[in-house]
Amino acid sequence: MMKLPDGFEKRGGRKSASVALPELDNNFVEVMGEHTVGDPMSDVIWTSLTQQEIADGLGQMGTPVSTEVVRQLLDSFDFSKRKAQKSVTMGTYPYRNEQFEYISELKEEYLQAGEPVISMDTKKKEMLGNFFRLGHLYTNGILKTLDHDFASHSDGMVIPHGLYDLRRNMGHITLGRSHDTSEFSCDCFFNWWRRYGMRAYPNASEILLFCDCGGSNNYRHHIFKEDLQRLVNRIEIPIRIAHYPPYCSKYNPIEHRLFPHGTRACQGIVFQTLEIIKQFIRKTCTRTGLRVTLNVLDREYKTERKATPEFLEAYPILFDEYLTDLNYTAVPYAYM
Repeated sequence: MMKLPDGFEKRGGRKSASVALPELDNNFVEVMGEHTVGDPMSDVIWTSLTQQEIADGLGQMGTPVSTEVVRQLLDSFDFSKRKAQKSVTMGTYPYRNEQFEYISELKEEYLQAGEPVISMDTKKKEMLGNFFRLGHLYTNGILKTLDHDFASHSDGMVIPHGLYDLRRNMGHITLGRSHDTSEFSCDCFFNWWRRYGMRAYPNASEILLFCDCGGSNNYRHHIFKEDLQRLVNRIEIPIRIAHYPPYCSKYNPIEHRLFPHGTRACQGIVFQTLEIIKQFIRKTCTRTGLRVTLNVLDREYKTERKATPEFLEAYPILFDEYLTDLNYTAVPYAYM
C-alpha cells in the first residue's frame, strides 16, 4: 500500500489523508498504493500505471470512472507526468562557489577587454553505421536499423569535439576518428584558431579558455599541460585556463549554448556515413544567431602518453595565486 508522504494533500479539497476521504478518493489511494514506489529520503513518489489501468483498478473496486476522471484525480493529488532531472551532484568541491565567482570575474574582464573567451568540451562517441538513434523524423516509410548496437558491426567511431565562442555566439565542431586525448583536444583548438579564431580576433593578446575538470583536459594531468604548452608555442598567444569545479561540468557554457542545439539538429538521424553527420551538424543554428563551423581530424592519436622529462623539469606553466589547481596560464616558451 502506498504510504502517503508528509504533507500529502488533495489540492482544493481536504488538507490531509487523515481526514475521511470520499469512497472514490479512498479507492484511488488504494489502487495507487499497490503500484507506487518512492525515495524514502524524500516525499517524491511515482507510479508506472497508465490512466486506463488506474480506471480499471477503480472499476474493480466498485467505483467505475472514465480516464478523464482519472486525469482529474491525478491532478487533484498533484501527480503529473515528469521526467527525471540530472541535478544531484555525485560529489563536492570545497571551493565550488569561489571558483564560480572567479570564473565570472575572469569572463567579464576578458570580454570587456575584447579578448576571446572560449568554452571547450567533448561529446560522447558516436558509432558509424545503421544504428538506432533517438528522435522523430518525417519520413515516407519506416526507417529500419539494426536491432543491436554492436561496435563490431560499425564502420568506426566519431568523436565530436566542440569549441564555443561566447562573444560571437559561434560554435566549432571537430569530428575525430581516433581517441579523445589531450593532444587531439589541443589540435582541435589549433585548427579552429588557424582557420577562424585568428581572423575574428586579429589583435588578441591572450585567450581565456573554460574547460571541465576531467576527460582529455583533466586538470590533474601533466600531459594536458604539456600539450597546451605546445599549442601556445604554435599560435604564439598565451592561453589562460579556468576549469569548472569537479562535478560541475554541466555549467560549462558549451553544454547549454552549443551541444543541445547540435543534438537537436541530428535527432533521429541514422549516422550511416561521416558525410551524413557533417551534413546535419552544419545545419545547427538558433533564432538568436548561433552558427556552427565544422572540421574533420583523421589523425591517429596515441593513448596513455606521459609528459616528457624536459617539460616536467622546466614546467613553464604559470599558476594563478587563487585556486592554483584550477586556474593557470600557458605562455609561449621554448623548454626543449
